[in-house]
Amino acid sequence: MTEKIRVLLVDDHTLFRSGICSLLQRHDDFEVVGEAGDGLEGIKRARSLRPDVVLLDLHMPGISGLQAVKVMAEEIPDVQVLMLTVSEDAQDLMDALRAGASGYLLKNIETDMLVDAIRRAARGESVVSQQMTAKLIQGVRSPPKAEASGERDRFSPRERDIMVSLALGESNKEIARRLDLAESTVKIHVQNIFKKLNMSSRVQVALYAVEHGYGQSKSS
Repeated sequence: MTEKIRVLLVDDHTLFRSGICSLLQRHDDFEVVGEAGDGLEGIKRARSLRPDVVLLDLHMPGISGLQAVKVMAEEIPDVQVLMLTVSEDAQDLMDALRAGASGYLLKNIETDMLVDAIRRAARGESVVSQQMTAKLIQGVRSPPKAEASGERDRFSPRERDIMVSLALGESNKEIARRLDLAESTVKIHVQNIFKKLNMSSRVQVALYAVEHGYGQSKSS
């Protein structure tokens, strides 16, 4: 039997949590292991339950979702945190991804797309609602930040190639195909980039890459 994806729901609206819980219970590959009504309780439950995926509201009384995701990303990096919010604000999107969220979904998302997004997050993929993708790109279209002297030298030529691909949102499979590499080799390079930047998610690295000009010139 396939191991279930363990999900923690954190939202201050009880009715909304109940609806998501009912939705996930219709699928055999999900198990809702807990619920929380605010950010502090969400952090506590994430620490104790160690779910695979946390669905986390952004704006809640007390400790916000943004504060909660920062703590979860630092203390429980293996947990994938998906923001599930009504906020279409580009700054909220950028702040959440920089804080360590694995994805950013709007609450008006179709149910089948939400289910697919949770499965993708559990596999370690980054997920952003289609409506927010354009805002993500616009949010990093300001002139690239100047890198400190020797900053680019931290990365090998191959790692810089992969940084370009990450800035473009390509998957490991797409990167492997474009650069004629084994997918396992791409994974190793990506992990090395994570270590060098002290980051834990592809979204964080992609934001860094775009902000520093890596997405400006794609290899042919």
